[in-house]
Amino acid sequence: MRRATTVFLCGLLLATGCEHFSAPKVCDADVVVYGGTSAGVVAAIQAARLGKSVILVSPDKHLGGLSAGGLGWTDSGKADSIGGMSREFYQRIYAYYSNPGAWRQESMEDFRHIKGQGTKARNDQDQTQWLFEPHVAEQVFEAWLRESKVVLYRSTWLDRTSGLVKQGAQIQRIRTLDGRCFSAKVFIDATYEGDLMAAAGVRYHVGREANAVYQETHNGVQLDAYTHHPHYFKANVSPYRTPGDPASGLLPNVSAEPPGKTGEGDHRVQAYCFRVCMTCDPHNRIPFPKPEGYDPLTYELMVRELVASGRKDFFEKFDLIPNKKTDTNNHGAFSSDYIGANYDYADASYEQRQAIIRAHENYQKGLLYFAATDPRMPAYIREKIAQWGLPKDEFVDNGGWPHQLYIREARRMVGAYVMTENDVLHKREVPQPIGMGSYTLDSHNVQRYITAQGWVQNEGDIGVPTKGPYRIAYGAITPAAKECTNLLVPVAMSSSHIAYGSIRMEPVFMILGQSAAVAAAQAIDAKQTVQSIDYPTLDATLKKLGQRY
Repeated sequence: MRRATTVFLCGLLLATGCEHFSAPKVCDADVVVYGGTSAGVVAAIQAARLGKSVILVSPDKHLGGLSAGGLGWTDSGKADSIGGMSREFYQRIYAYYSNPGAWRQESMEDFRHIKGQGTKARNDQDQTQWLFEPHVAEQVFEAWLRESKVVLYRSTWLDRTSGLVKQGAQIQRIRTLDGRCFSAKVFIDATYEGDLMAAAGVRYHVGREANAVYQETHNGVQLDAYTHHPHYFKANVSPYRTPGDPASGLLPNVSAEPPGKTGEGDHRVQAYCFRVCMTCDPHNRIPFPKPEGYDPLTYELMVRELVASGRKDFFEKFDLIPNKKTDTNNHGAFSSDYIGANYDYADASYEQRQAIIRAHENYQKGLLYFAATDPRMPAYIREKIAQWGLPKDEFVDNGGWPHQLYIREARRMVGAYVMTENDVLHKREVPQPIGMGSYTLDSHNVQRYITAQGWVQNEGDIGVPTKGPYRIAYGAITPAAKECTNLLVPVAMSSSHIAYGSIRMEPVFMILGQSAAVAAAQAIDAKQTVQSIDYPTLDATLKKLGQRY
């Protein structure tokens, strides 16, 4: 394992295009943003707009995170609650698609009149568009960043073991694996994983809290809580290789562990998947590839469930985006979510994470290949899926496959204020708001287990409406003051598992990224900690910049 780790880290150094000895000793700025997600790009630009010197350190080559990584059918919730630079992003998408040249495989009018698209496709009144191709989102982020004076380092990875120096509760500088050092007055962790936060010694949680921890109802284990998506086994399906015979062994990806009791906490996190972009344009289509290590047995449960249930909604989450493409999401009891394969991801090493990501890629590629080719699949599925493939003009440096895994949750900070379902469901007043969320309390499944009756079942998928937009507290992006005084965390922010299920949407991450940047600039100007800045001043600035709450 030590040799493999060394090889992997050398690969990271090569990816930066800079050897250790050629790196400058210290790169200094007012604000250092770590993470090239949508929140990271927005935070960096906003801090620069406020006159601060800014360095954006991105572990990834591609900017925009999931917004540029396949999630083009935006989980917007109530669009009226989205303001500031987050709304500006979707206005820039609208402007891009206002050019007739952007419509290569279909016309704008044909697309916007597809049943169910509505104003998500194009809202002429607000000049927003919430549906877009991945490469378009990436182009928008890149162009947006070029307009600013942000200094960008790509493929630059934090040294998570010894790359952070603190003096008391203040971060002095960070070091990356290529030997660069970055110092700042305020740091912003905009990664999905919360790597900078964790390296700074800030308290965090991974997994589901018990309901009793924050007096919640929808957190913890949720047996029989099928209240939202039909992502559970509706028919009796055997989990064994030989149906009904435990001695034959379990099929892949079924847990033999007890699922736990309703309301209990555990270490599990909701499943990840790639938001695969597909196309039905034969001139732009790459056939679904057969992945390395392909094993049809991995997908036996899918066949059994489809036959037993007779369901006909296999293609329901092939959500259409411009130019005859999709943003494809998990749907059904057995689908693109690789349930149970991500428990170790949050705290894993870079090498271990890469292995987990590759396992998800192989699983999902195998699922598509199986659905398209295996004779046991219902004929209507094989015939229809044969019309789809990966697009030649998306993720061109990765064979049409997304470069960003959907990290639905990983670490979550335990900060100055913890958002819970009580905030999201309007059961208490949220202090010092900095933005809004509105999406359903939404968790995908976290485990696949065997019922007492001997059938296979999923657990953890839950959806509860929020009863309208809700406010998000400033304290939820700040650590406890005793732990770190110059760090803001807008993505791996302070929230319970189930509240994060609503907050974790890309528009909200951009909202929180912008608010974090404004708070950082204010803390610098006032020479104060991020916890002690004057909230009325922050509130006035955010509202002037168009934040809505």
